[in-house]
Amino acid sequence: MRDVVTGAFSYSGAAVAAELRRRGRAVRTLTNHPAPEALGMEVHPLDLTNPDALRRSLTGVDVLYNTYWVRFPHGEVTFDAAVEASARLFEAAAEAGVRRIVHVSITHADVASPYAYFRGKGRVERSLAACGVSHAVVRPAILFGGEGVLINNIAWLMRRFPVMLVGGGGDYRVRGIHVADLATLMADLGDEEGTTTTDAVGPQSLAFVDLLGHLRTATGSHTRFAPVPGRAFPAVTWALGRVLRDTLLTREEYLAMADGLADSDAPSTGATSITEWIARNGDSLGRTYAHELRRHFLPRPDRTVAGADRALSRGRRGSSGAPRPPWTGSSARRRC
Repeated sequence: MRDVVTGAFSYSGAAVAAELRRRGRAVRTLTNHPAPEALGMEVHPLDLTNPDALRRSLTGVDVLYNTYWVRFPHGEVTFDAAVEASARLFEAAAEAGVRRIVHVSITHADVASPYAYFRGKGRVERSLAACGVSHAVVRPAILFGGEGVLINNIAWLMRRFPVMLVGGGGDYRVRGIHVADLATLMADLGDEEGTTTTDAVGPQSLAFVDLLGHLRTATGSHTRFAPVPGRAFPAVTWALGRVLRDTLLTREEYLAMADGLADSDAPSTGATSITEWIARNGDSLGRTYAHELRRHFLPRPDRTVAGADRALSRGRRGSSGAPRPPWTGSSARRRC
C-alpha cells in the first residue's frame, strides 16, 4: 500500500517515513523542501493553497501521516494560516478517498487554551474530526533523539556557559518521547481502525531542573544553575536568541511548560528512557548548535529518509557505538 507523509525530509516526518519503509510500505511525501536524494520515494509539492493539487497527490493513498505545523509565527507564517491549511489538507484527503489519517498534535491541545500554539492545535483536531475520515491523533509533549533541537541546544549552552539560568526554578515537569518511538506509534495506529486520541509520551516524567541535571552529568559540564523569576525568563531567552540569530524558546513555550502542559499522566506509549538516552549520548550532545530557523527555512541537503535512518541509528547507540537494547513496539506498551 502507498502512504503519504507530510514533510518526510523534516525531523518527525523523516522518522515516520523511515519506519514505514522498514515495514515495506511505499511512501510518497508532500513537502516544500525536496532533497536531492529521495531513495525511491515519490516527492510531491505540499501546496496547501491548491486543493486540486492536494487531491491529486492523495489519490490512491491508504494512510496520510500528517506532521505539518509551525512551531512559532515567522514572517507570513501564522498559526491561523496553519490551521486553515490543515483543514484544506484534511478535506482533500477525504475527497481523494484516503482511508485513514494519523495526525501529530500536542499534549493538552484545546481550542480554549490561553496559548496560541495549543489553541491552534485544538482547532486543527476539530477540523480533522469534521472531515469524516477515520483518524488517530497522537499528542507528544517534547521530542528527543535523532536530530532533535531542544536537548542538543541545552547541552550546547551547558558546554559554553558557566551559569545556566532556569526559569522559575525548573520544578515544572516534562515528559518526552523519542522520535523513533513516535514514528512506531504512528505506523501502528495507521494499521488500526476507529478514531483515537493518544498522548505520545515516554516512561519518565521529570522536573525540568532534574532533566538539566542529567544533561550536565552526561556532558561533563560544570555549569551552575541559577533560578530566574518566571516573569523575567522569556526576556532572557529572547536576548540569547538575538545573539544567536535564532529562536531558542518563545514566551508562550516557556509559560505553557511552566503551566504543566509538557507533562501528562497518561500511560506510557514509548519505551525509551530519556535519562538513559542522555547518559548514552552525552559525549555527542551539544557539540554543535542546531539552528532552528536555518533548519526550518533552509533544510540541509541530507534531510532524507536515509539521513533519518542514520540519525536514528546513532540515537539508538551509546557514545561507545554499542547498540542500545531494542525498544519495544506498541504491542508491548512502548514509545519513548
